[in-house]
Amino acid sequence: MAEAADFQGTSPSPARRWLRRTGAVLAGTPLLAGLLQLPAGSPAAAAPPAAPQAASDNGSVAVSVDSLTPGAPTEGDTVTVSGTVTNKGKKAVTDASVGLRVGSLLDTRSSIDRVAKNSGDVDSPVGAEIDDKYTEKFSKLTPGVSQPYTISVPTDELDLGQDGVYDLSVTLTGETSDQPWEQTLGVRHTFLPWQPDDLDTKTKTAFMWPLVSTVHMTAETGSDEEQTPVFHDDELAAEISPGGRLDRMVALGKDLDVTWVIDPDLLASVEAMTTRYEIPGETTDDQNVVGGHQEVAKRWLTEVQKAVADKEVVALPFGDPDLASLAHHGTSVTGSLRHLKEATDVAARTVESILHVAPSTDYAWPVEGAVDPSIIKVSTSAGADKVIVRGDTFEGGRDLTYTPTAPRPIGGGTTAVVADARLSTVFGGDMTRASASTQAVQRFLAQSLTLALQTDRPRSVVVAPQRTPSAAQAQTMAEAIGALQDSTWSQPQDLTAAAKSKPDPAAGTEVPPASAYPKSLRKQELPRSAFEQIARTQDKLDRFKVVLSDQSRVVTPFGRALNRGMAASWRGRPAEAAIHRSGVETYLDTLIGQVRLIEKSETKLSGRSATIPVTVQNNLVQGVEHLVLRLTSTNPTRLEIDGNAYEEQPVTVSGGHSQSVKFTTNANANGRATVVAQLYTQDGRPYGQPVTFDVKVTEITATVMLVIGGGVLLLVLAGFRMYTQRKRAAARQAEEREQDDAADEAGTDANSDGDGDGDGDGDGAKNPEASEERPSEESAPDTREDAPEQPSDPAPDTAPESADPSGTGERVDR
Repeated sequence: MAEAADFQGTSPSPARRWLRRTGAVLAGTPLLAGLLQLPAGSPAAAAPPAAPQAASDNGSVAVSVDSLTPGAPTEGDTVTVSGTVTNKGKKAVTDASVGLRVGSLLDTRSSIDRVAKNSGDVDSPVGAEIDDKYTEKFSKLTPGVSQPYTISVPTDELDLGQDGVYDLSVTLTGETSDQPWEQTLGVRHTFLPWQPDDLDTKTKTAFMWPLVSTVHMTAETGSDEEQTPVFHDDELAAEISPGGRLDRMVALGKDLDVTWVIDPDLLASVEAMTTRYEIPGETTDDQNVVGGHQEVAKRWLTEVQKAVADKEVVALPFGDPDLASLAHHGTSVTGSLRHLKEATDVAARTVESILHVAPSTDYAWPVEGAVDPSIIKVSTSAGADKVIVRGDTFEGGRDLTYTPTAPRPIGGGTTAVVADARLSTVFGGDMTRASASTQAVQRFLAQSLTLALQTDRPRSVVVAPQRTPSAAQAQTMAEAIGALQDSTWSQPQDLTAAAKSKPDPAAGTEVPPASAYPKSLRKQELPRSAFEQIARTQDKLDRFKVVLSDQSRVVTPFGRALNRGMAASWRGRPAEAAIHRSGVETYLDTLIGQVRLIEKSETKLSGRSATIPVTVQNNLVQGVEHLVLRLTSTNPTRLEIDGNAYEEQPVTVSGGHSQSVKFTTNANANGRATVVAQLYTQDGRPYGQPVTFDVKVTEITATVMLVIGGGVLLLVLAGFRMYTQRKRAAARQAEEREQDDAADEAGTDANSDGDGDGDGDGDGAKNPEASEERPSEESAPDTREDAPEQPSDPAPDTAPESADPSGTGERVDR
């Protein structure tokens, strides 16, 4: 597949061609005659020819063209070429001379490519040298030493013929000690576009000016109200600082007629830097440090706002997702296309809120413009109806002798906007060297003019350079665009206008098959495992957000972080991409773990019924709600939770607080029962890790109550027996006293004998036997009811000890 067939333009005029050839023949005739007349062994046979001849290889002297102004001269201009010559050999070069040579007309685009490929080859043909007065001479070139040169020639002296691109070469001729004759020791070919008059039909050129960077922000934010963002590093500050890559892109692009193609993530990241932001510290204590480039970020955003004012702005999906990786590896993972849709939806809002311009979101831009049917399908799935592709992936069309216009309808209402491959890739090299930059500019102008001269049909051409040009590449691009916009064959155009221009009916519209997708690009794609990890993290986020009182504090930063995980900038950096994705998932796991159940030790129940508290801790800044705590008994026969195997209670916990949830339990038997506490979301999904603990039941059962009751009954019976025995003994004592009283009365009557002893003997002597048998009042037991209780008295009657269960308000230890 070719971008377009080369157009075989008109060759130099016959008269001019005849004059050049005649001059060459006349110059060579005397030399040829002299050689024929020399004897075979004559020393003159070894003499150098009069005309210079090329040295071997690419020349022993390196010639650079560091500047060529103007890049596209017109009538009356003076062309100035400057650069250096460096002796790379081991021998000194003497009688050196630097001159300009105008070669043949390069009337096809492929011929320009061939010259560019062999620009330093001394064996390549060169034209006749311009007048000797436009040369610079060096008496000696020392090995390893560079010497500058500058040659200025009026365009009238260049003897340029018809319009087109000419091979302009700078050559160095000289001698060496081992080859003491004039020879070409170094050459540098470049291009000289010549179009002094305006073309009747100018080519309209749309140049995309990309403002894209790599991923800089993490998913982590601070716990403060402003949610201080955390960056991977502080490299973005270097890019937007004066002289940095992105600073140069803005400074150079503001004066050019270009279409700004912006990744909204870049704007959001820089805006986050305008206030407080943090980056990882250089120590190993995991402490972040505060970034200090707020003023730099504010200044850069202000400059961007000025640069894009009144310019066309195209917003890529947030994070610039890798559409090819998504098409080849992500579509088989559920939810991957959802992220592309979200990235597209948020793009316009982000750009408009920061730059105050309404961007277009109709464009998809696969990496390097390479597509196949699956990439086209994914690119348009989020709403884009224009896909920017590159010409080397599309056939130009059958029998076309020119490069067709950019838009190509490919079906389904989708337009492939075909960027010119040669113009788009010319700035991809190392542009830090002035010679490489100058060559790129001249090659760009040469290709553009040759394209314009192919036909007088009106055409729109799109240039889509590399996504993240270096500062030097941006400088080269700006020089090329500036020269093109001042040219006589091209005029600037917006990307949208180019996409809406009338398609060429002869242009090819067939999307290349998957087998044609470049293998080099396929090797750099994100693997399926990357999209699986993103999907897993998204599932965790969906479960987490439903319990939050303020979902935006978590959903927004994590949603954008997942978009960044699909960025095209991860190509060629698989390790960094994996670290970013793992960091997002790990940080989300940390936040989810901030809402958890407190571990419990073994719990003891000392009654038939009791309450068990389970504590939910919330270490988040915001409150959590819509959670359900379920307590389940693994052995409900032994231990029931509120009369069932489990019980659920809703949970709401303020930020930074804990909440104890109490469950009523009923014990049916002694022993241990395992209990599981688990949080659930309202849709029944488990949240966090369960907490398992044992409950030891020490309840008093019926058998134990019977044993205790029997013991109490025995105690009561024993007390009753002691009571009856004492009562009988008291009765006997009372009866004996009554008998003694009766005897005393009888004795009184008997004392009438006068001695008072009652024995009738009248001597008053006592009866010793009677005295021994009658106890004294002090020794007799006191049987009065109000007499004090003695230690030996039996316990009073008591009611049996209650066997009812304990109350339900009892608390137990965790």
